Amino acid sequence: YRAMITIYTDGSSRGNPGPGGWAAIILDEKTVKEIGGREEHTTNNRMELLAVIAGLEAIKKAGVPVTIISDSKYVVDAVEKGWIWNWEKKGFKNKANVDLWKRFIPLYQKFKPKFNWIKGHNGHIENERCDQLAVAAANRGPLFTDEGYELIRE
Repeated sequence: YRAMITIYTDGSSRGNPGPGGWAAIILDEKTVKEIGGREEHTTNNRMELLAVIAGLEAIKKAGVPVTIISDSKYVVDAVEKGWIWNWEKKGFKNKANVDLWKRFIPLYQKFKPKFNWIKGHNGHIENERCDQLAVAAANRGPLFTDEGYELIRE
């Protein structure tokens, strides 16, 4: 038996751009941890990616197999189809969310997570819970400024 960590993630925005929220549920063999946050002005894709980043940042120990389950084709395909490495080679020219992808890459290299895409709003308990948390955060959670969003738009 080998311990493993599963991270369910979701992101939401009210308008695109608009206020956004993200959430992650982190499960290992002993614990369940829910985390989430809100950004004042952001996009859905940024929130989806930030949920993955925050989930990985919450892991204290490397060397444990990690699986990320997300309903974001943007995030899952970028990693599983290798697009991100082509983007990186080209300096992320004309790509969105560069600040977050650059924050993600070292986490990916540290944990080497596997990604599984699941259809959203399809009755999957943890995905539905992540959606509820992300939407609640977008609607009324504490406000933060998504500095990266502001920077890429100036």
